[in-house]
Amino acid sequence: MTAPTPTALAHAIRFLAIDAIVRATEGHQGVPLGMAEIATALYTRHLKFNPADPTWPDRDRVVLSNGHGSMLLWALNYLTGYEKISLDEIRRFRELGAHCEGHPEFDPSKGVEVTTGPLGQGIANAFGMAIAEASQRARFGPGLVDHFTYAFVGDGCLQEGIGQEMISLAGHLRLGRLALLWDDNQITDDGSTALSISEDVAERFRVAGWQVAEVDGHDIEAVSAALEAARHDPRPSLLACRTVIARGLARLQGQRGGHSARLFTEDADAARQLLDWPHAPFETPEPVLHAWRTAGTRSHSEHAAWTTRRAALPTAERTEFDRILAGELPAGWRETLHTYKREALAAQRIHDAPGGILISADINDRLTDVLPERMVGCADLEAPTSHKRRLHAFTADDPSGAYVHCGVREHLMAAMANGMAAHGGVVPLAVTYLAFADYERPAMRMAALMGLPVKFVFSHDSIGVGKNGPTHQPVEILASLRAMPNMLVLRPADAVEAAECWEVALEHRSGPVSLVFARQALPTVRRPSAEGEGKSDDSDNRSRRGGYVLAEAEGGPRAATLLATGSEVAIALKARGLLQAEGVPTAVVSMPCCERFDAQDAEYRRAVLAPGSVRVAIEAAVRFGWDRYLGDEGGFVGMTGFGASGPADALYEKFGITAAAAAATVRQLLAQRA
Repeated sequence: MTAPTPTALAHAIRFLAIDAIVRATEGHQGVPLGMAEIATALYTRHLKFNPADPTWPDRDRVVLSNGHGSMLLWALNYLTGYEKISLDEIRRFRELGAHCEGHPEFDPSKGVEVTTGPLGQGIANAFGMAIAEASQRARFGPGLVDHFTYAFVGDGCLQEGIGQEMISLAGHLRLGRLALLWDDNQITDDGSTALSISEDVAERFRVAGWQVAEVDGHDIEAVSAALEAARHDPRPSLLACRTVIARGLARLQGQRGGHSARLFTEDADAARQLLDWPHAPFETPEPVLHAWRTAGTRSHSEHAAWTTRRAALPTAERTEFDRILAGELPAGWRETLHTYKREALAAQRIHDAPGGILISADINDRLTDVLPERMVGCADLEAPTSHKRRLHAFTADDPSGAYVHCGVREHLMAAMANGMAAHGGVVPLAVTYLAFADYERPAMRMAALMGLPVKFVFSHDSIGVGKNGPTHQPVEILASLRAMPNMLVLRPADAVEAAECWEVALEHRSGPVSLVFARQALPTVRRPSAEGEGKSDDSDNRSRRGGYVLAEAEGGPRAATLLATGSEVAIALKARGLLQAEGVPTAVVSMPCCERFDAQDAEYRRAVLAPGSVRVAIEAAVRFGWDRYLGDEGGFVGMTGFGASGPADALYEKFGITAAAAAATVRQLLAQRA
């Protein structure tokens, strides 16, 4: 059998892409046709991977950051032998339920390391993967962890702001096992890149400390040589690959329409004639397919050697390595939180209560000894959030550190955390103020969409921020986070609930969590149970159910129910005292997690909410989302607009978020019923 030329291997990618896009009547042909030679060089000569064991922990990671060009990845994964990506699946490109989606969706078993599509997310995810690899290599050694992260990148990824955030920090941290393969075709959806950009993009990388190679992206030998150089350079690498968009389509190549204009059978026929590909649609000639399948086995010896090294580890070391990779939490982690909770109940701190975020910092610090895989990213807020403490920094010279100083780069920080979680072996935290959640939102949405167990930790959650003013008072963000599918939002009322919410967050593996804390002091609102310490009230995680009766009504059937979260639970308890003194039996319901409460059975929810009672919610945020608990006659004590600059106590008075206001609302509603 005559070995096919490297160009023939690249054409196999091109024509699978063309045929699938023609059949689907839509797609983005620019990437797979323009990057076919780049991908051929990477996959056939350099990539360490094993389609027969696609989740091999020490595989190189490949991220298709320009995810609209998904047929590049689907063609590669079919040709190299991923079981899930059959020729039938290629034919079903973009159909409902197909493995070959319009944009790649997270599934490492089919060769998709992260969901991509929103431009810039993928390269930031790749950055996080490189951080995770460096951290684990420092801990376990190169015998177990020794892989690279590659990303296919388009112009749009580098024009998005998150792209520059990544370029800057990756260069600073000298992530030498990160390489970007840039499809430098000088065309975007609008037309020439000159419409919106004039700087030397490659120079942006150079000044940030990257190794840069500028090559002909259609010259497989040149691309391969640049990849080899990248593997031996201590800096992150950019391969600026000059290409022609939609190469092979005479009608569209090098033009704006090459990005995603509809393809027709006539285009496919013309391409076959132009590139001398006399094969039927979806047909890859046997010599070419054999060469590609052989490329899919090129790392078998490395895979076998790695398996042998892992098996030869001492039992304790191998068990710990396997535990971390499996995402299983270590023995004793719950007891750390339970001990903190018991201490909080015993202390009953009121006058010397710490700020809510400092409670979280205390808990995070205690987890240092039991959760070594935890990594914290913080956006230049080490002092006010205090989640570093005994952790030391991850740096270019010491990648064993578990605290990443992200600088003022919230978007990158969140996407980095996603990349860490997708890589595996890391429990990532991303820490900043709640007002800056909007800078993280695209990445938070992607975490929720992928079901990644990222912990987003927020401080300064409401008008309690005080004198910093309305720019830092996120009155609308709680509601917006609660509206996001698959996102748990936890806002604890005190140190006891904080420990419980941390437990919920750590045990939650099917999606991200937002842990939201106040800046101001949170007095303890939970009390030891009447039966004494160790009884159900103390040992059960009441926050796990999302909402629970913190203080029951006394003196008769419940007439009023006050619902609150976070710092406003203390206000609700004071309002209850006023109403009880007037003979109005009033209960207080703490609602640390609406999503968890909504998941409870109807009987439990009715018992907590007491539908026959007057219900009033108290939260230093907007009302949106609360009406499903309050009913048609419910009341709300909270914000109706943005905040103001002033002392926290004065702001609560100004906006009427007080015990007196809550009690007055209950009285008014009861009077309307009379």
